[in-house]
Amino acid sequence: MPSFDIVSKTDHHEVTNAVDQTNREISTRFDFKGTSARVELTKNTLNVIAPSDFQLKQVDDILRNKLSKRQVDVRVLNYKTPDIKLNEARQEIEVQQGIETEMAKKIVKLIKESNFKVQAAIQGDQVRVTGKKRDDLQAVIAFLRESKLNLPLQFENFRD
Repeated sequence: MPSFDIVSKTDHHEVTNAVDQTNREISTRFDFKGTSARVELTKNTLNVIAPSDFQLKQVDDILRNKLSKRQVDVRVLNYKTPDIKLNEARQEIEVQQGIETEMAKKIVKLIKESNFKVQAAIQGDQVRVTGKKRDDLQAVIAFLRESKLNLPLQFENFRD
């Protein structure tokens, strides 16, 4: 039976390159001269550090620009509340990998409500869709691309 997997992956190497480019641009910009503004990357977490709230937003804007130029969808960024002190502002940004359980349930529900002749099952951080006809699976892919989900989806392991 034909099947495919719905996943949400982020290329970690491209995120690293975008962070490096952001730090390089911050070091050369005149409005950041002499400040400790920077972006730090640890596993799937970005820490944006700047002297003030305004500069924190500027660094975030530079980071989003660099990520989008490297074809990393900015919808994978989960922002935590900024920690603003007198001389420093910090914000933690989580880079989401995989599909969370609630979103996977929502995807399965969307597929079942659309009356396609396929079965959708949650497998860890991905959703597997199986059906009898290849055309049904392609219709599901087209349907999910049109739906307004707040998560970038990729379709892998398409098998006949």
